[in-house]
Amino acid sequence: MSIAQSRKLLNIISLMGIAVTISLAIYFYQLGVFKDMNALQQLVGQSAIVGPLVFVLIQIIQVVIPIIPGGISLAAGVIIFGPYWGFVYNYVGICIGSLILFALGRHYGKPLIEHLVSEKIFDKYSHMLDNESRFEKIFAIAIFLPVAPDDALCLMASLTNMSFKKYTAIILLAKPASIFLYSLALLQGGQLLSQLLTH
Repeated sequence: MSIAQSRKLLNIISLMGIAVTISLAIYFYQLGVFKDMNALQQLVGQSAIVGPLVFVLIQIIQVVIPIIPGGISLAAGVIIFGPYWGFVYNYVGICIGSLILFALGRHYGKPLIEHLVSEKIFDKYSHMLDNESRFEKIFAIAIFLPVAPDDALCLMASLTNMSFKKYTAIILLAKPASIFLYSLALLQGGQLLSQLLTH
């Protein structure tokens, strides 16, 4: 197989992967799993084996397609599977999704990123790309903290010369803290709101 044929095959596989991801996202959205914790719990709580796999897949989709609000599933993971396994499934799904996102951005470039990242966020962070060394440090800190637009920054990182190895290391090492803090904030906020509503 020639190089041109290999590239064509990779493009076809990549496009098929995107099509499957979008189809699953629409299906899960119609089920209400992205906005209704009860629907999500009903879907993933039916099987001890299939449930976690579906949940991880949902987390991957939420990272790859950033237009889907994914905050609820972080807390849902902890509620449905418990603090330990909920954290593990959140971590695995989000990390895989982040790696896929970087690969897509690196492969399809700026046109794809401009479609997935809002103009406001892109303009806010694009100037950082001029100094790649500084961007890498800011990127690592941003991934560590639970307040930054991670998905957008992951895509923008693909426009730099950052190696996939370095990107992977940052994601794997920095994500646990942000996932833990974000999940904790959502859970504590939900409990506080519940207490306020019941009094």
